[in-house]
Amino acid sequence: MSNLNKLNFTALDVSGRNYLKWVHDVKLYRTPTKNLRHAIEDEMDNLVGEAEKATTMIFIQRHIHDALQTECLAEKDQRALWVTLAEHFDHQKDIFLPEARHDWQHLRFQGFKSVNEYNYEVCRIQSLLKFCNENLTEEDILENTYSTFYATNIVM
Repeated sequence: MSNLNKLNFTALDVSGRNYLKWVHDVKLYRTPTKNLRHAIEDEMDNLVGEAEKATTMIFIQRHIHDALQTECLAEKDQRALWVTLAEHFDHQKDIFLPEARHDWQHLRFQGFKSVNEYNYEVCRIQSLLKFCNENLTEEDILENTYSTFYATNIVM
């Protein structure tokens, strides 16, 4: 129980902006340590002991924002809490897809001070689109890069 305080990942933010990373961190931590992943994912609750349920509930409560803790005080079951948080925040793909499409359409090579900054932004947008099940090909990336050059720089 003392190891619960020593985790090095951030708590779930009240806005839910870091929900996907938080879920990933929780699942990664819960799997190797005590196999308590079943306590939040499995609908068959009879396979999970009371101690495991309590530990999972404490773990989730300690790794969410204080305002969310207050909202979730009524939840007494770890699975119900997990589902409530998912219903509240698991709409990230709906948010990220239009944002990533907008960023991709308005990405201009000339708008960056260095090639590294541009490459970083391309990778970020590509990752978001991939997460939303849309893939950019190398041709798409090259076409976008070349099409955003000023006409005087195309010869270079």
